[in-house]
Amino acid sequence: MPKRPDIDGPRLLADIETLARIGRDPSTGGVTRLAFSGEDRAGRDFVAGLLAELSMETRYDAIGNAFAVRPGAREGIVLAGSHTDTVASGGRFDGALGVLAAVAALRAVHEAGMTTGWGLGVVSFVNEEGVRFMPDMMGSLYVRGSLDTASVRSVVGIDGMTVGEALDRSGMAGTDDLSSLPVRAYLELHIEQGPVLAGEGIDVGIVTGVQGLRWMRCRLEGAANHAGTTPMSGRRDALLAAALVAVEARALTREIPGLRATVGQVRCLPGLVNVVAGSAECTVDLRHPEAGELDRAWHAAIERFRGACTGEGVAIEVEELAHAAPVTFDPGLVSALDTAAAARGLTRRRLLSGAGHDAQILQGFWPSAMLFVPSRNGISHSPLEYSSPEACVSGARVLLDAMLALSAD
Repeated sequence: MPKRPDIDGPRLLADIETLARIGRDPSTGGVTRLAFSGEDRAGRDFVAGLLAELSMETRYDAIGNAFAVRPGAREGIVLAGSHTDTVASGGRFDGALGVLAAVAALRAVHEAGMTTGWGLGVVSFVNEEGVRFMPDMMGSLYVRGSLDTASVRSVVGIDGMTVGEALDRSGMAGTDDLSSLPVRAYLELHIEQGPVLAGEGIDVGIVTGVQGLRWMRCRLEGAANHAGTTPMSGRRDALLAAALVAVEARALTREIPGLRATVGQVRCLPGLVNVVAGSAECTVDLRHPEAGELDRAWHAAIERFRGACTGEGVAIEVEELAHAAPVTFDPGLVSALDTAAAARGLTRRRLLSGAGHDAQILQGFWPSAMLFVPSRNGISHSPLEYSSPEACVSGARVLLDAMLALSAD
């Protein structure tokens, strides 16, 4: 009787640890592999090396999305993966687990000598995090057709380099077309990046969808002046206006149930201890699981911000940075993951994702779904990010079983 494919748990955990050494800061334990950097390239080369052990060739599209396919008996591919770029001083598991678990699933099938119905593949999307270059989830947006090669290459990063220059320097660009693959299903395993599963002692989360988000940048123009001689009543303080933006954003969450609002970045000029800030910029992140409520929050926030700034004599200009509508994942794939988890005897619950992911972007282009494993204390984007070995291996086994079940349909 043919051997049933199964995940080599120790090998998967060793691969996670090896990848985590690429870009690790010994003093903090944080991992930094910003998109299109040398560390990013090294991490992707490590994954390509794992696939080469399985006699699989890693291919790249024009902006560096990496993928490999193990052919099946008929046309069609069940694809799994995530990303290996990180935020600055991030954790070991965010994105990396999804890519390495997909490799582990393909390794299990390879070692079992199994021929699947549909082919099986792995993908590592570029620039999911959007730290060095915006927008985030750039690789999946490109595959979906929301971005073209020229526009991606022209994006300027926080270090002044364009994506095109970084691609040329890193040698990450290729000539293959990921979007043309006959993908029948895309599955993404990820740590939860939230406290629900760990708090409830649940083994895996079956993700039914992702809440929507809208990001804005507010540019505030007041008047720089001497801190000692300018009366309080006559000030046009841009930093105070930025603080009022944060206050109004929080107030809005008390009026729109389910809304999450975050002012995550504030900069001001001239940035001196004895000068009233003449200009400032701040970012606002709005998230809600319902499209209508998200749009209502967006317009209400702008109205509130303008009113607050006008009261301080500060001009405000609003720029939209990102807009991702709420997404409901493919019901058949959600059920496949649920069935696979149940067959493994794992406790599970269905939940929405509060964070954005490549699967969110791809749903509608490819049938997509996600699986979560618990993240200790809900911490992510931090050196303290941690998912247990048992959780990582269990998630990879559910991923493998779902991929095999779908490929056999």
